[in-house]
Amino acid sequence: MSEKNNIGTVGWIDLTVPDATAVRDFYKTVVGWNHSDVSMGEYSDFCMIPPSSENPVSGICYARGNNKDLPPVWMIYIVVEDLEKSLASVKELGGELTSEIKTIAGQGKYCIIKDPAGAISALYQEE
Repeated sequence: MSEKNNIGTVGWIDLTVPDATAVRDFYKTVVGWNHSDVSMGEYSDFCMIPPSSENPVSGICYARGNNKDLPPVWMIYIVVEDLEKSLASVKELGGELTSEIKTIAGQGKYCIIKDPAGAISALYQEE
C-alpha cells in the first residue's frame, strides 16, 4: 500500500497462512509471480510481483504477530477516508468488527470487518 489510493478502491490484497513460503512458491509456479521479501524481523513475508511489472500486486504473509488471527483468505483492504466513521457505520448497519484497529507504521491503519452477509474484508485509512 505504498501509493496513494482513491477512497473506495481496493488498496491491497493479502493472503495470510501458516506456511507463507510454500504458498508463495505455489503462486510463483501457478501464475508466474515473482516476489520480494518483506522483513518482519525473525522471518519474511512476501510482496508478489507480476512478471511484466516491478510493482507488487499482493502480499503473502505468515499467520504470526499482528496477523496470527487472520483467516486464510485473500483479504481485500478497501480504502476509506475516516476509519472510525466507517467502523461506526459497520456496526450500525449490522456488520461487526473482527479485530482491533491496527497500525502499519508510516502507512496507515486498518480494521478487519464482517459484513451482514458474513464476508470478511479490511477497511484501511492511509496516513
